[in-house]
Amino acid sequence: MPEKSPLKAVLKTSLPAVIDLSASTFMWTFEAILIGKLSAAAFAGHGMAVQIIVVVLTLLLTFIVGSSVIINRYLGEKNEWEANHIMSQALIMGIGMAVLISLGWYFGADLIFKLIKEGGTQAQEAGATYLKTVAMFGPLILSNFVALGIIRGAGETGVAMKINLSVVALNFVLAPLLILGLWGFPGLGVQGAALAMSISHSLGFVATLLVLRSRKCALFLSFKEITTPNLKTFKRLFKVGIPTTIEQFVWALGQLIVSWYAATLGVTILAVHQIFIRIQAILSMFYLGFSIGAMTLVGKNSGALDRKGAFRTAFAANKLVFWFASSVFVILVVFAKPLVGVFTSEPEVLELGKAVLFMFALVQIPKALDGVLIGNLRGVGDLKWLMWVTMASVLFLELGLNALLVFVLDYSLMALWLVHFGDEMLRSTINFLRFKSGKWNLSQI
Repeated sequence: MPEKSPLKAVLKTSLPAVIDLSASTFMWTFEAILIGKLSAAAFAGHGMAVQIIVVVLTLLLTFIVGSSVIINRYLGEKNEWEANHIMSQALIMGIGMAVLISLGWYFGADLIFKLIKEGGTQAQEAGATYLKTVAMFGPLILSNFVALGIIRGAGETGVAMKINLSVVALNFVLAPLLILGLWGFPGLGVQGAALAMSISHSLGFVATLLVLRSRKCALFLSFKEITTPNLKTFKRLFKVGIPTTIEQFVWALGQLIVSWYAATLGVTILAVHQIFIRIQAILSMFYLGFSIGAMTLVGKNSGALDRKGAFRTAFAANKLVFWFASSVFVILVVFAKPLVGVFTSEPEVLELGKAVLFMFALVQIPKALDGVLIGNLRGVGDLKWLMWVTMASVLFLELGLNALLVFVLDYSLMALWLVHFGDEMLRSTINFLRFKSGKWNLSQI
């Protein structure tokens, strides 16, 4: 009997995840475009608020990636009972963290945004307003983030896609109504954006809960399990998930500090940097979709102790994302001017954006490759390796070298993206060599 094509398997798992994840980021970008019509300060403050949310969301990766790695092993072994147990325990922990994070956002927002001195009080107020409003709905939003992440990570990418597209569609309708005050709705500006997002994702939580109780996907949520904490499983989830949480938290925090570097250079440079961050966020969701597909399939190969299958799946995913990223590079270069113009009409911002966009486009190829390589290594459970590589790259390149170039040598925005290109090239090379070496263990985590 001929073996199944790993490329088809990667596409089947990855494409729904690509659509799912990119839809959310498109929504955030659409929201940013609407806010950009209000003022540059509101745009900058909103952008920093979104980055803060992304930094904090990485804490929840302990429960998403940790549980997904273990769940995929059990699904590879055809042990559905244990897979459901792991999911339920991860959700208990995720809900608890969601409440704590929401409280931190609400009561800490004003203090956090005092750090954005270059944008002025308007940027500070816009960012704090957005974060506080989201915090009021935070427990539902963040719990849904965890639950959907687990469903997606277990290979049920089609189910996650349907839920998330429904959420995004509702958010797409509500955002212009509440931000700009259309059709008789109040124009609430940044607060309206936060309300639109919060209402949509809170309803998404209800939909996710119904799906997990329906027995229509690979995982089933037992009310008995989710009300019965298991300390032994908690410890196991922390052991597996903490390296990924540290990895992602360090990376996101590093990018937030780099944005602060850009902010010290002036509002114009910060605005351009935020435009690139927005475009990068959309593209990263495409790469993450392929990464999740690779992690899921390689993880199931690991559960079946199929080393050969893990290699075949991993390299098929690598080839696929390379050609995708190369196409992205060409599109970005050809459509540089209209892409930047979508976000702003301010001449200074447009001019600087066009000047730096080629380097930004070049970053996409190694960044996409590294995203899938990270998925491969997560699938085989090589999580501590990824943590140490990321910590080193953020410390020495993203923070150290960028600080030298900006504060000592007086370079500008181009230097930040040049360093990012070098960082992605180095990490993708190191991670490729690590996976190819086979120095990882397919035994149960």
